[in-house]
Amino acid sequence: MKKRNFIIVIVLTLSLFLVSCSNKNENNEKATAENNTSSNTLVVGFDANFPPMGFKETDGSYTGFDLELAELVAEKLEMELVLQPIDWASKDAELDSGNINVIWNGFTKTGREKDYTFSESYMENRQLIVVNEDSEFNKLEDLKGKNLELQDRSTAEYALEDSEEFKESLGEVIKVPDNLTALNDLEQGSTDAVLMDEVVAKYNINKGRKFRVLEESLKDEEYAIAFKLGNEELRDKVNKAVKELASEGVLKELSIKWIGEDKTLIK
Repeated sequence: MKKRNFIIVIVLTLSLFLVSCSNKNENNEKATAENNTSSNTLVVGFDANFPPMGFKETDGSYTGFDLELAELVAEKLEMELVLQPIDWASKDAELDSGNINVIWNGFTKTGREKDYTFSESYMENRQLIVVNEDSEFNKLEDLKGKNLELQDRSTAEYALEDSEEFKESLGEVIKVPDNLTALNDLEQGSTDAVLMDEVVAKYNINKGRKFRVLEESLKDEEYAIAFKLGNEELRDKVNKAVKELASEGVLKELSIKWIGEDKTLIK
């Protein structure tokens, strides 16, 4: 009996300890979310493998068109900027939980207008096919029976779904974690083509990588900054700051710096 009572005491103690830890974790997560969504903090969720919009440099720092723009906006708004790299497939969960309060990373507004509160569109983009420079492919129909790679849960995937006839003409469609993986596979001959954002493709081509794009677009898009549905207060503040920067010529300068041409929509 004594041994049995001792075991019961241990079980109860462990149960209370686990409940206590769980409560502490929940409180910590709640505190983090509240801190991240405070009025003085701009927590930018971004894909760290999405140059030129947002990515990690060799020295470990984060940079890119959107991240530079976010820094300038935070300065104008006198807000603390937190750059938070995220798993792109989990972006909605990150936003809903409060771990971030904005998705800002070449985020396509087109077709998502009902899912988020969006800023004004600030950049145009297209979903294009990228092939090796010496490839024999020149038109979409040339890819019949060929393999195509794209980033998982990206607008490239949605654009392909909307292009049913083209999709059915392909061989295998391979989903990878990010665009850089797809481009590396293309370079190494592991796939025949990649479907991706025009701005990302042209950035890599301007950096000297031996690719070219097919001019037939699967989808024309616009980039915007996404906030949790209903967060109009933060949206309006950011919109105002972006427009001021555009009027100062900063958006155009950043676009030419990162993409090689002015693709911005706010002048």
